[in-house]
Amino acid sequence: MTEFEAGRAAVPIGRDEEIDLIRRRLDVRSGPRTLLVLGETGTGRSRLLRFAEETASARGAQVLAARGRGGEEPAPFSSLHRLLLPVLDVPDLFPEDRWSGLRTAFEPGAGAGPQERRALGAVTLAVLTRLARTNPVLVAVDDAEDCDEASLDVLFSVRRQLTNQAVTMLFTARGEAPPTGFPADLPALRLGPLSPAAAARLLDAQPDAPRGRLRLELLRKAEGNPLAVVELNRATRVGAGPAPGALASRLDALPQDAQRALLYASAALREEELPVLMGALGTDDLTVWTPAEEAGLINIADGRLAFGHPLTRAAAFHRQPAKLRQRAHRDLATVVGQSPAYRAWHLAAASIGPDEAVATALERVTAVHALHGGDRFAAAKALEQAARLSGSDEDRARRLAAAMAAASDLGDPEWVRDLYTEFSRVDRDPDLRCVAACAMAGALALLSFQREAFGLLLDTWRHSPPRTAAASFALTALAAAIAHQSGLPEHREELPRLLDRARQVAREAPGARDDRAERSGPVTPAGPAEPVDRGCVAGLTGPGVPAALEAYVSVSIDAHDGSAARRAPVALPGPLDGPAPLPRLLADASVAYYRDESELCAELYRQASTSQGACGAWGSRVWALANHVDTLIAMGRWPEAQALIDEGRSDAVVHRLTRVGLDLEALEVTLRALRGDSLPDIPFTGPHWRSVNLGENRATRARMLRAGGLHALALGDAQRAFHHFRALFGEDGSPIAPFLPPRAIGELAAAAQRAGRREEATRVLGAVRAGLGERPTTRMTLLLHHAAALVDEEADPEHHFRLALVNPDADTWPMERAQARLHYAIWLRRRRRPLEARAQLAAVLEVAVRLDARALADAARGELRATGAADVSASVSGAAERMAELTAQQQQIARLAAGGLSNREIGERLFLSPRTVGSHLYNVYPKLGISSRHQLRDLLHDT
Repeated sequence: MTEFEAGRAAVPIGRDEEIDLIRRRLDVRSGPRTLLVLGETGTGRSRLLRFAEETASARGAQVLAARGRGGEEPAPFSSLHRLLLPVLDVPDLFPEDRWSGLRTAFEPGAGAGPQERRALGAVTLAVLTRLARTNPVLVAVDDAEDCDEASLDVLFSVRRQLTNQAVTMLFTARGEAPPTGFPADLPALRLGPLSPAAAARLLDAQPDAPRGRLRLELLRKAEGNPLAVVELNRATRVGAGPAPGALASRLDALPQDAQRALLYASAALREEELPVLMGALGTDDLTVWTPAEEAGLINIADGRLAFGHPLTRAAAFHRQPAKLRQRAHRDLATVVGQSPAYRAWHLAAASIGPDEAVATALERVTAVHALHGGDRFAAAKALEQAARLSGSDEDRARRLAAAMAAASDLGDPEWVRDLYTEFSRVDRDPDLRCVAACAMAGALALLSFQREAFGLLLDTWRHSPPRTAAASFALTALAAAIAHQSGLPEHREELPRLLDRARQVAREAPGARDDRAERSGPVTPAGPAEPVDRGCVAGLTGPGVPAALEAYVSVSIDAHDGSAARRAPVALPGPLDGPAPLPRLLADASVAYYRDESELCAELYRQASTSQGACGAWGSRVWALANHVDTLIAMGRWPEAQALIDEGRSDAVVHRLTRVGLDLEALEVTLRALRGDSLPDIPFTGPHWRSVNLGENRATRARMLRAGGLHALALGDAQRAFHHFRALFGEDGSPIAPFLPPRAIGELAAAAQRAGRREEATRVLGAVRAGLGERPTTRMTLLLHHAAALVDEEADPEHHFRLALVNPDADTWPMERAQARLHYAIWLRRRRRPLEARAQLAAVLEVAVRLDARALADAARGELRATGAADVSASVSGAAERMAELTAQQQQIARLAAGGLSNREIGERLFLSPRTVGSHLYNVYPKLGISSRHQLRDLLHDT
């Protein structure tokens, strides 16, 4: 239900950190371990405990388990009896008279006073100790708050007295705080909601999981609660309301007035405040909520009502008849003081047929309100609902096109595809067809179908060409983005023709001169009397957007044909004024990316990310995400790159963007390889990755190949590295994609030099140099010189090394410059010029330490030693002597800290508090002559 199988134990989805903690409790053998797992209903407490039991059992441990039973008061020692029942008849564990006394204590009516508790505690302690002599023991108590107090008292007493290192005790309890009477020093693990990505993975593991809007709606309703994800999916599948037995009985036990009040609360939007609810109910008496509050179903505070569990809201609504649900929405719509946006929403929910007045209100009020609040999901849903209530095909088509634009901005291609299917049934307007084609082509591209996406755009140009500059350049810019991703020659060849047609439209369209000028103004959703392009091609008539899109397409063509002409200036835009300039930021950032103007590119992407976050436009961001990460990696801004990767992979899972996830995974492998992290294997395997056709996603394939090559280099496998880098180019040396492969030419040359494949690499280098033309970018010029110094046997290596390093702009790409310095230093050392080599290596080491590039730092240190640098050898000898002066525990702590563990992690391994670990390190640093963890790692590495 909430897990996948891994070996013999089923691993709960989305609880990786919690699982690691439980495994440590089971693995550590230097003392008894206890843990209390806390969480609300459905968070997975019992699932985690069952995982612990299965894991312990698979390792040969004796598992003693019991579970609290709610309802009537449990008999004294009943939970302890169930816990010890499996071993009550184990022979030779205890003399028979001890067993008989134990059985007597468990009989109904036996005493439960202090004397009996002490006696049972002594026997239980002895049982656990004797069992642990042969195998580890796990004591697992689920729903401990429902266990009898006498049993818990005995178990907590035994916990304090346990000294056997092979006994682990795990408890679970409902709530966020330990139940009354639990020891204050009992370590607690609190289970919160699943992350959005984990909740999405859990939903994907369910049978017949929904897609598109229903998927996003379900994830929103579940609020990260695992049980809610499972039950809401089941309800969606079978068409019934989600109401587990215990919740249903609690709802049915409420008075009719309280049930009606909960119906209205569940029908209300989360943003609606308590006075609106009271007005809809027709009362100002708050006691109507008392039964639900006392049952723990809701909480009321600060003028707002909140449900205690996501399933409560869904169950309270769907358990009522449809007529009462409709009445609740109508009452909420007509209450005095209701927001116009929410009024339209409730009227739509109460409607059962076309209603143009309600549809118009949804389109012009509710959707606009949602867009201004940055909620693209609510906007798209309101527009889709408005289309459903439309009285004519013309209105329905316009609203579906607007819904597609909002869903596209949200970044959910499957929802866009569903809307496009509906749109195709009522499509009559060529302008709307252009808008819909943009949204649908973008969705297909995100789903990795580049040929189909590009073909749809070409078909639109042929049969429903755009009639404004904004629409024509938008269509062409999207085609350029798809061509960049596909890398297919036939797509690249079409771009110049599309750009010429867009320019012709811009010249001939009414108001064309104004449309491409630097003008500003608010962008509002379309109405029946407004030009469709201003409404549905959102933001494209903002200040300078058409001109920016034209520049992007032009530079994209330059990048494809290798001319690298600089035809359109790129200037940093002024301050943002609403969402309109966002397309301009993305277009200008892409231009800077193609031209290797990395600092400008990173700044523009940063501004775009800020704007996208404010308006909820993940769909726009996803197109630039890989390029943004790639830029940050090249600039050495690795923490920022990793943060973007983590965020992007989470959103890719939520929206089922497998290809985007693969791009980001390749970039993460690249980053880890550059850092020198441990990489036992490349994770590009599995059924999800097979769904991406790399033949029409060559940019993704290029990222994967480069990641594979860097991974192989990090492992010291030059032959395999060369194989990956060489696959970035065809037999004739032409790149498989126009932009990404040439930037790996230095890495290809380094692998070729080590693998003895210089001649082949030289042919590729010549093809790349020819393809870039007479004016390559500064970055590519530096990379070409670096590669030539390594593999071109007819060239002067030192001349090319110097040209690869002389330009101060090379500091923009610190890792590439440091690698060139390292290779130059190696060349100098082999020609017996150690002093010059050391100067280069010192600069390499400084960059490696600053970037935390451990593999590069190791290589630099090794080369320094090879040059006979006295300070390096002396530091090694001195470090060994200073380490010998530390105590055994201090040495252990120092090595763990050098290995990257935090004070808390070291403390958990050595059973010390984080404060004690910090105190030890405070004393260790002066003895070793250092002042930081970085220096400690470097020092111990050298020893």
